[in-house]
Amino acid sequence: MENMEAFLRADGRAPGELRRIEFTPNIAPNAAGSVLVSFGNTRVICAASFEKKTPAWLNAANPPKGWITAEYSMLPYSTSTRKPRASVGKQDGRSIEIQRLIGRSLRAVADLEKIPGCSLTLDCDVLQADGGTRTASISGAYVAAKIAVARLLKSGDIPADPFVDAVAAVSVGLLGNRALLDLPYAEDVDADVDANVVMTGSSKFVELQFSGEEAVFDESQVSQLCALAKKGIGEILQLQQSAIAAALENLQ
Repeated sequence: MENMEAFLRADGRAPGELRRIEFTPNIAPNAAGSVLVSFGNTRVICAASFEKKTPAWLNAANPPKGWITAEYSMLPYSTSTRKPRASVGKQDGRSIEIQRLIGRSLRAVADLEKIPGCSLTLDCDVLQADGGTRTASISGAYVAAKIAVARLLKSGDIPADPFVDAVAAVSVGLLGNRALLDLPYAEDVDADVDANVVMTGSSKFVELQFSGEEAVFDESQVSQLCALAKKGIGEILQLQQSAIAAALENLQ
C-alpha cells in the first residue's frame, strides 16, 4: 500500500480521517431519549421509546428479561430521488437487515436481566443519506438509549442501567488500493471493498460486514481495514460520551 496520509480525498480529508460527526441530543421532546446524529451529510434522528412490556415470546424467560430492539427507515426525501414509503408490514430487505443490525448491536452491550419486563425501541429515521446510514444509526441509537436510560432511572421506571459497555460503528473500504475511513456515497459506490464495523467501548467486535464489489481481498487488507475502523470508532466513542454527558447535565 502506498502512503495513505499523503493522499487527500475529494472532500479534503485524509484517508484515515472521519467526516464531521455531531450528536445533537433531545431532538424529539416526546421520546424517552433522542439525538440527531450527523456523519457528514448523512443525518439520522434516533429516538428511544419505553414500554413496560416485552414481546410475548420473551415472557416465559427465566430469569425474566427486558428487550431492546430497533426500527429503521429512510424518509422519502432522504435520497436524491424520492424513495417511496414502505407499506405497513412490507419493508424492503435492506431496511429489515439494518434494523436487525442496530438491535443486535445495542443488545450486545446490554444486560437485559437488569430491565425485566421492560422494552426500549430505537427508531432510526434517515433524514438525509450520503453513505453510512447504518453506522450513523447504530452510533446515534446508543446515545439516544443512554439518554433514555438516565431519564427512566430518575423517574424510577427501570431499576438499573442495562448497558455494560458502549457501542459505535463506522464504514471502511478500499478504493483504488487505498484504505479509507467513513465513506460518503461517492466513495462507497465506487469502492472495491466495502465494510461496516461495529465495536464496543472495550474494543471487542460486535459485527464485521465485508464485501468485495467485483473484487477480492486478503487477510492483510482485512486487518488494515479493521485497524482503521478501530481508530475511527475510538473517536466516535469520545463524541458519544460528550453528547451523553451534555444531555445528562440538563436532566439535573
